[in-house]
Amino acid sequence: MTFLLAISRADVARYVNVLVIVYVVIIFIRILMSWLPRIPYNRWLMAFLDFVTEVTDPYLNLFRRFIPMVRVGGGAIDLSPMIATIVLLFAGGIAANLIRG
Repeated sequence: MTFLLAISRADVARYVNVLVIVYVVIIFIRILMSWLPRIPYNRWLMAFLDFVTEVTDPYLNLFRRFIPMVRVGGGAIDLSPMIATIVLLFAGGIAANLIRG
């Protein structure tokens, strides 16, 4: 049995698009985590939430340096995930198009 793996530029561009979408979904999960109250301690849930936090924080912190939180009444709204998602989608689309040729 012989398997030939032909990876074209279009395949790599699709992989880049999929990675961007997966990261956007992880950012969205991070946003939902900030809105929902903490669920009582569950080992697997805490491992998942820690993973999401550790994966998204380095990227989001780049934008949190420059974008201040918007004060609304007694609380504040963090706009950095929205801006970070837009930049990620834009840059990922450009990168995929450059790879595709």
